[in-house]
Amino acid sequence: MSLSSAFQAVGNDPGIITWRIEKMELALVPLNAHGTFYEGDCYLILSTRRVGSILSQDIHFWIGKDSSQDEKSCVAIYTTQLDDYLGGSPVQHREVQCHESDTFRGYFKQGIIYKKGGVASGMKHVETNTYDVKRLLHVKGKRTIRATEVEMSWDSFNRGDVFLLDLGKVIIQWNGPESSSRERLKAMLLAKDIRDRERGGRAEIGVIEGDKEAASPELMKVLQDTLGRHSIIKPAVPDEITDQQQKSNITLYHVSDSAGQLAVTEVATRPLVQGLLNHDDCYILDQSGTKIYVWKGRGATKVEKQMAMSKALNFIKMKGYPSSTNVETVSDGTESAMFKQLFQKWSVKEQTVGLGKTFSIGKIANVFQDKFDVTLLHTKPEVAAQERMVDDGNGNVEVWRIENLELVPVEHQWYGFFYGGDCYLVLYTYEMHGKPHYILYIWQGRHASQDELAASAYQAVEVDRQFDGAPVQVRVTMGKEPRHFMAIFKGKLVIFEGGTSRKGNAEPDPPVRLFQIQGNDKSNTKAVEVPAFTSSLNSNDVFLLRTQTEHYLWYGKGSSGDERAMAKELAGLLCDGTENTVAEGQEPAEFWDLLGGKTPYANDKRLQQEILDAQSRLFECSNKTGRFIVTEITDFTQDDLNPDDVMLLDTWDQVFLWIGAEANATEKESALATAQEYLRTHPSGRDTGTPILIIKQGFEPPIFTGWFLAWDPHIWSAGKSYEQLKEELGDAAAITRITAVSFLEELFTGNQSQRETANATDATWPKPYHVLLSITLVVYFDMKIVLIGRNAGYEGHNPLPEFGAKILPRRSSVEKSESGVA
Repeated sequence: MSLSSAFQAVGNDPGIITWRIEKMELALVPLNAHGTFYEGDCYLILSTRRVGSILSQDIHFWIGKDSSQDEKSCVAIYTTQLDDYLGGSPVQHREVQCHESDTFRGYFKQGIIYKKGGVASGMKHVETNTYDVKRLLHVKGKRTIRATEVEMSWDSFNRGDVFLLDLGKVIIQWNGPESSSRERLKAMLLAKDIRDRERGGRAEIGVIEGDKEAASPELMKVLQDTLGRHSIIKPAVPDEITDQQQKSNITLYHVSDSAGQLAVTEVATRPLVQGLLNHDDCYILDQSGTKIYVWKGRGATKVEKQMAMSKALNFIKMKGYPSSTNVETVSDGTESAMFKQLFQKWSVKEQTVGLGKTFSIGKIANVFQDKFDVTLLHTKPEVAAQERMVDDGNGNVEVWRIENLELVPVEHQWYGFFYGGDCYLVLYTYEMHGKPHYILYIWQGRHASQDELAASAYQAVEVDRQFDGAPVQVRVTMGKEPRHFMAIFKGKLVIFEGGTSRKGNAEPDPPVRLFQIQGNDKSNTKAVEVPAFTSSLNSNDVFLLRTQTEHYLWYGKGSSGDERAMAKELAGLLCDGTENTVAEGQEPAEFWDLLGGKTPYANDKRLQQEILDAQSRLFECSNKTGRFIVTEITDFTQDDLNPDDVMLLDTWDQVFLWIGAEANATEKESALATAQEYLRTHPSGRDTGTPILIIKQGFEPPIFTGWFLAWDPHIWSAGKSYEQLKEELGDAAAITRITAVSFLEELFTGNQSQRETANATDATWPKPYHVLLSITLVVYFDMKIVLIGRNAGYEGHNPLPEFGAKILPRRSSVEKSESGVA
């Protein structure tokens, strides 16, 4: 097959395209067979996604555990050819059976099925409405499950997992006594998916609870007739998991093979910065052997780029890592989100997002934001999410200070004044769709005592309880105030480095104080105290120098008119309008004397505007086992927020912790610690002061829901539980009838293996042709199977007693006439 015809299905429409290697050619896999993989085959998968106007594509080549070396080489070649066909921009992934990446598993929400055999063994793909199936599937996993075809025996079972016995027209689910409700639900959804996708909806599903087998005698009978005598079930097998601490250890290597031999040189370890990557070279990033990334610089030669995957495989061999280690290759300029977030900061020049918001990086750090239309925040939650604003800050505000471990109200005239030696609670109330909503900010000063920090957390819980858990809790670290927090103080937010606002405070104010004032409107302006030295100045900002007698408002040459206007308004609050304005370059000598003398400071022009390039990511977090486990959910939707879980949404400059209504008490209580542990162990060396927002199911604000496509506030009330889905399944009697009829059909339609089994296990059975003579009719009567005998030699013989069958002798014509039966 020519490449042009093989890749004819490739387009720009979002979705998944799957090919299988058949006789060293690419064969398109039908949509109804997506997610099913033969262990003896190799596959090529193309994923196309569109985020706004940006098209991103991922190429995965999947290797079955029993595939041949020729097939492995062939699929690797097709991967390179498809990458060239698409211009070299896709991210490439090497996937090995049972060790697939989170990205790959995320494509198949219902689960992945591994089937025995392959092209070489003559196996064909699943055909819809085909019932000639007899297999046992071992289902494993809590979120994205994998179903592996195993030996049809009780020896394949264990107490911790779920198993599906698939007999074509009947699917029986056996739940291990130690399996979780999540695993049972996922397995049931898989069984329904097999029924609907492979059987056209025509199959019955039954469920056996492994710890209550006696409650399902009919289903257990079918199970034992198929698998043989029930034996002792093996103990649960723990899942293979990698904790977050292990993933956090990353190393960057420079790769060269100029001398004809692979040479790997260590460049740096965590934390990594973007500037380490030279555009003319190739690099390998090793995530403790759990995953290998290859970065291809845009200046690297075509041969070097094509050899990237083989370099990674040689690196894996050199390091002694398992051959199943996941590999991802990325190209300069089209890096995946997972790769970029391994670096401390990843920026892209000349881009803007949201409503004109940009970030600059480099020697002079500055953030400025354009004004925006606040009416969009409630009608378009995606705007609220991008702007980090639930409203314009005009709601009701209450502020308390922690004093003697209790809450003390702050007088209204001191709202907006925060001291580094204190902790505060700020309750913000706003209306949306006619209902009150709450945000509870916990502001913690840099110099507050441990007792005060602990008391602020405790008091936050108490306030939260007063409102029945409705408030969104936001932990605010001093100096990292979110935009909405600034907005509620209307441009009058002042952060003092130390001290306290408590009455009776005997600590004198410093004789000289310097405040850096940033912001261009009332929604983003604040003054932060910085060390009173010349080196603290920055030409792009406005500063207030305050002493007991003189006050100077210093305008940096790079500050805008809006920034100067907001700074003058805030300075008037601090100095009662007595400040002197000074332009950079026109300072009096006294100004420099107050700052300890004139020394160098950041006075370059505003740097080229760049945006921090970070995509939102959703994780399931757990530390139940004593190890902190983080599992990413790719291509996430609202459906991935399970009420049993605690989920973490990372938007880089803030972290949301979503607590499901049915999450256990321990997870709820340790929510904040979970988020802090996530930041601490992040491979990029994240700022542990990143704002953390704790959100409870049913009380999601638009700054959270805006990260999800088409948020439905009623989704959980409409969703069905595992027990509800179980009740909707057919009854056991129906499965018994179908199984019995299928057994007879196999006898009558020439299923040689079934007949041989029957004859071998029961010597009293008539030979197959005699059975055909002895039975003329099968009818259902009162939920029983009635067989009417024809051959007197076999009258009274019942071949199916286990299905409750009865056999009646064939009546003579005299008996028929007497009974009136025609």
